[in-house]
Amino acid sequence: MRQLITRIDEDLHDRLKARAAAEGRSVNSFVTELLSRAVGAGSETSIRGRLARDGLLVVPPQPAQPPTPEDAVALTRGAGRAASDALEHDRSRS
Repeated sequence: MRQLITRIDEDLHDRLKARAAAEGRSVNSFVTELLSRAVGAGSETSIRGRLARDGLLVVPPQPAQPPTPEDAVALTRGAGRAASDALEHDRSRS
């Protein structure tokens, strides 16, 4: 077993200690788990890799063909103007 000595500010240490206590764990076990998750198993350091590793990655099915413009309009009919308003706002900032 190796030891890692690092300097952290008091606020971070206090937050780590409080979180570990809330989970009924030692700071050492809590930090060890955080570090293990951060580096992952192998090269799974991307968010997608970590989600896949933890079984949380959701990949929606891709349609065989994209919807026609008419179908897209029909699918979003009644959804309100949120997307149009956001796009209009973004365009007005330019």
